[in-house]
Amino acid sequence: MSGHNKWSQIKHKKAKTDAQKGQAFSKVVREITIAVKLGGGTDPSANNRLRMALQKAKEVNMPSENIKRAIQKGDGAGDSSSYEEVVFEGYGINGVAIMVEALTDNRNRTVPNMRLIFGKYGGNLGTPGAVSYLFDHKALFVFPPLSNESDIMEVALDLDADDVSLQDDGSIEVVMPPDRYLDAVDAFAKASLEYAHGAVEMIPQTTVTLTGKDYEMTEKLLESLEADEDVQAVYSNLA
Repeated sequence: MSGHNKWSQIKHKKAKTDAQKGQAFSKVVREITIAVKLGGGTDPSANNRLRMALQKAKEVNMPSENIKRAIQKGDGAGDSSSYEEVVFEGYGINGVAIMVEALTDNRNRTVPNMRLIFGKYGGNLGTPGAVSYLFDHKALFVFPPLSNESDIMEVALDLDADDVSLQDDGSIEVVMPPDRYLDAVDAFAKASLEYAHGAVEMIPQTTVTLTGKDYEMTEKLLESLEADEDVQAVYSNLA
């Protein structure tokens, strides 16, 4: 499961412009709102989906006031918005597998947008199940270079992690079943181990290497998908 260069992706995302950070805030706000609506109320201790959304808010450094408003919006009787969770699967250049998680209040808007973005950058939108078999649904934690490998390993073993791997760039990745995510959040915090990224996501089983214009075009495809207002997360097996 290693080799997907997660640390470099994290550094790239942390260097986003203010406009892109605002976009990231909007996606987390939507996730918090939906978590309150569908997950079971405003108490994170009784609503695991909300607690996971709040972890995302922490990762993007969202101000507490924004979080508070998002929770209030999800809990407000006056909010009539109705969102549907949709997963899109497709291909980029040379068969790069792509999965897109979206929250939409208008499928008739979102589906054509997805098809348009894929087509614009040399890809195509597939049918359900087209590429999902190439990914594993896992909890992933990424620790920056120079982190305490032995302490991380000890906590990971206690959590029955699937894999702990030291990457070539010095970062450490811990992979475990998705239902252990919140247990891991607590365990790493208790051990004072700070990770740069922690989430439940789709991890590619193998990766596809592209170069030159093919790589640039695929990067533009992934960035354009992430920029769509209905998209919450984008996964690919691009190396």
